[in-house]
Amino acid sequence: MDVILQIFLVVLLAKIFGELSIRLGLPSIFGGILAGIVLGPFFAEPNGEIFSFLAELGAIFLFFTAAYNEVSIRYIQTLSKYTLIPTFTHILVAFVCGYTLGYIFDLGFLENIFIGIAFSSTSIGSVVNMLIGCNYLSKNPGPLVLSSAILNNFVGVIMLGIIVSVATYQRLPGGREILTIISGVVGFLVIMIVLGYKVYPVLFKYIHRMQIKESIFAFVIIIALVSAYLAEILGLHSVIGAFIGGIFLSEIPLARIEDIQSKVSGISYGVFIPMFYAFIGMSIDFSILQTNGLFTIAVIVLALLGKLLGGYIGSKILKVNSYDSLIFGIGSMPKADVELVVISIGLSMGVIDDVSYSAIVLMVATSVVVSPLLLKYTIQAKEGANIGCRGI
Repeated sequence: MDVILQIFLVVLLAKIFGELSIRLGLPSIFGGILAGIVLGPFFAEPNGEIFSFLAELGAIFLFFTAAYNEVSIRYIQTLSKYTLIPTFTHILVAFVCGYTLGYIFDLGFLENIFIGIAFSSTSIGSVVNMLIGCNYLSKNPGPLVLSSAILNNFVGVIMLGIIVSVATYQRLPGGREILTIISGVVGFLVIMIVLGYKVYPVLFKYIHRMQIKESIFAFVIIIALVSAYLAEILGLHSVIGAFIGGIFLSEIPLARIEDIQSKVSGISYGVFIPMFYAFIGMSIDFSILQTNGLFTIAVIVLALLGKLLGGYIGSKILKVNSYDSLIFGIGSMPKADVELVVISIGLSMGVIDDVSYSAIVLMVATSVVVSPLLLKYTIQAKEGANIGCRGI
């Protein structure tokens, strides 16, 4: 099938199915995944080089847009002292659940690590939608849940960067290889810090004086791509670079302009990100899931239970009451963006197999359906009234 026709059909169906998903109270990512599932059998080469490249661009812009529009270093610093312990516990408990599950089913060490990282992440977008829908974004513990999700994503991206570097060796690296990995991570962060705090602020002062159309928007996109490329050169994955680049741009007032953010979101969610979600849908093998039902169920249960228990325990350590601790744990459950990127990278590197990949995609879908319902009923029990949550 012609590539242009593929792009047309993916974007069209992703938007149609995405709209239907939203009207049913589900996240729009279902639209892209469902578009991939529907179109997969009709694509001659759904995993061909061109479409794989477009899907990778989708992952890059997904991470960049999330950081550029939603992550603030100052916001993390303000609330991190309150959320550090519960964030650490729900990351740790979920990671241990994922790694242990892989170990029990006799998977490889690196695959266990990838599953653990996929289990330990939380979707910022899903958390925001849940809290807004239940009118809890500004009520305790809503702000803590959101700041924890942001901090969780930041930690998850760092974990992903390290494990991707390790996975390039397809084994546990030796001393010299570990030094190379550390040098790449530290070198990248140093370069990005210099660019973010010294170069970019000055650069955007000159960009604002340029007369050519869309100069600010163009340079924001250029920085996203340059950051992704720098990360790859230094042994990290491109999405790591895009995420870090987006964080530093979000701290520059001359770059973080509402109109520019809207345009970046437009090209990202309008074109590239649907390609990534469709690629995920095309890669699901339902026949494998049918023959590995026990593993799939275990993935779903442990991934959600690990986050719930981890968030609850961490909140109780801070002497938060039981209802708010439960809300915090539920708020850490929904998964979407990071998890799908993690398993896509793992599959492309040959680290995880089709069984784990398909099971985790189903787990992600389950999490964004179950989490809002649990949140609604927990808030109702806390408030002692039938509280309505929009879209739930």
